[in-house]
Amino acid sequence: MSFFAVSGVIGTQEEKEDSMKYKNRFSMLFSFTEKLRHFFIISILAAIVASLLSFLAPLIVGFTVDSVIGDESSMLPAPIMWIYETLGGQSTLVTSLIICAMLIAVTELISGFANYISRLNMAKGAERMINNMRISLFTHTQNLPFAWHTSNQTGDIIQRCTSDSETVRRFVFNQLIEVLRTVILVVIAIIIMFSLNPIMATIVTAFMPIVVVYTIIFFRRIGHKFHAADEAEGQLMIKVQENLTGVRVVRAFGRELHETEKFDEKNKSLVDKWIKLGGTLGVYWGIGDIVAFAQAFVVILVGAYLSYTSDFTVGELLVFLGYSNMLMWPVRTLGRIINEMSRAGVSLKRIKEIFDAEEEKDAPDAIEPPMDRDIEFKNVSFTYDEQPVLKNVNFTIKSGTTFGILGATGSGKSTLTYLLNALYDLPEDGGSISIGDVDVSKIKKSYLRRNIGLVLQEPFLFSKTIIENIDIASRKRDKSKVREKAKIAAVDDNIVEFSKGYDTIVGERGVTLSGGQKQRVAIARTLMMNAPVMVFDDSMSNLDMETDAKIRESLRKDTQGATVILISHRITTLMKADVIMVLEDGEVAEIGSHTELVEKDGIYRRIYDLQSGYTQQEGVSK
Repeated sequence: MSFFAVSGVIGTQEEKEDSMKYKNRFSMLFSFTEKLRHFFIISILAAIVASLLSFLAPLIVGFTVDSVIGDESSMLPAPIMWIYETLGGQSTLVTSLIICAMLIAVTELISGFANYISRLNMAKGAERMINNMRISLFTHTQNLPFAWHTSNQTGDIIQRCTSDSETVRRFVFNQLIEVLRTVILVVIAIIIMFSLNPIMATIVTAFMPIVVVYTIIFFRRIGHKFHAADEAEGQLMIKVQENLTGVRVVRAFGRELHETEKFDEKNKSLVDKWIKLGGTLGVYWGIGDIVAFAQAFVVILVGAYLSYTSDFTVGELLVFLGYSNMLMWPVRTLGRIINEMSRAGVSLKRIKEIFDAEEEKDAPDAIEPPMDRDIEFKNVSFTYDEQPVLKNVNFTIKSGTTFGILGATGSGKSTLTYLLNALYDLPEDGGSISIGDVDVSKIKKSYLRRNIGLVLQEPFLFSKTIIENIDIASRKRDKSKVREKAKIAAVDDNIVEFSKGYDTIVGERGVTLSGGQKQRVAIARTLMMNAPVMVFDDSMSNLDMETDAKIRESLRKDTQGATVILISHRITTLMKADVIMVLEDGEVAEIGSHTELVEKDGIYRRIYDLQSGYTQQEGVSK
């Protein structure tokens, strides 16, 4: 199983021990067999029994030809000869050859039953092992940092968790036991053949090094081709997932033909790689057939010559032919085994890469402090891919106040909320963020996020009912409370107009709702948390000004005592906040109340004048 071995280096030795969950691919696979190993042991033992019994049929045929029909001395072991004498010896069996046929049938029947037990237990072990792997994969991805998810494409992650897991399952279930059977067959066949006739045994086994060497060469050539094919399949899945997710944009801009061409390009790349792979497999199968038939031809030719010139019997020739055919099958299926072995090795490597990603962890001394405290950003600096986003940002949000943030796209507004929620970790020299003098890095992450309600500009809704989306954190649906929060979010009137009301299925990613309705449902969902800190990240951008004002008025009443952070490009959304901060190029440009900022001749005043003029013009046009 050395093909599973792989090494990796990540960071310091301490980081290696933490992040490298498994030493290699085989240890990773083996870890999922805990409490299932008895299935594999039974399967292996049954396979051994089946293989041993499969060697009896050629021996019985050879014995029948030489010692029952003919007069040659027996080549069978003493216990079997005792059974032979008990049945009456040659005088009885030569007139009742049906007994020999029945012995072969019984042997094959028992061998078949042993194979059934082997396959059944292998299926139980393999399916439950892959079930454990899938659960662990899903759980692990759930606990990976937000930064990991943003740097890895969804389609590729899905492929690793589904397609690659299925490839491993097929190998373990279909091919792993075949590898064992092949080893058992070769070892036992060699022992028996050399005990019968060393010359013939040498001729038969002379072909084995050819197969081994050719297999090694093939494996080296096929491995990277399977990896390239899997990568191409991952790119195709990414394209499909991206297109289905953005179907509205595709339709709105008439991009159907362009997207189809892009898909066709990815699809052709995948097909081309599989055609090349198929050609390599075809060459391997063809040469494997030639080697297998060459082995049979030489065995017949030399065996016939030895039968004519020495005491090598016809029965022994039949035994060698039987064993040659028995070994021919592993040779002919070796290509498929190596095929699946290569793919399983690649798939395990891709799965291990996910497990090697370090899970998000709390600090050893993490606590659960009161969250209704002042929030302070002190000298906060942050970069995305070496691109500065925040530069030495300093401000304090008083507990129980409403804090507004205004800034252009890319000014770092959303990054502030991600850092507050610990979705990204600040670098060592990136300053600090604290809540009540407790650094957010010292707060348990699950506790922190339960106490910071976050509404994004593009909220995600699950393909469930509206009530399930709003009351997502509870198993007991409190419809009266859900409706109360929906009214605050000004979406109750829209929901009750649906034929099924709050039991209406939202559809994938909220596709059945308008942009404004999705935002309001997301607001209602966050309000259900009753969190001491509420963050609205441009979450009213799709609402008209009248609905915006209505929601803000309701929020002021519902969130009294909570710290509210409003992020918006619309000044009317922010103007009633206690304090407003203006961000420009990742720096604090201005900070103060609406009145104070309007009186200054700064960015806020210019945006205010611009938006006020636009609003007045809009009112006149109406």
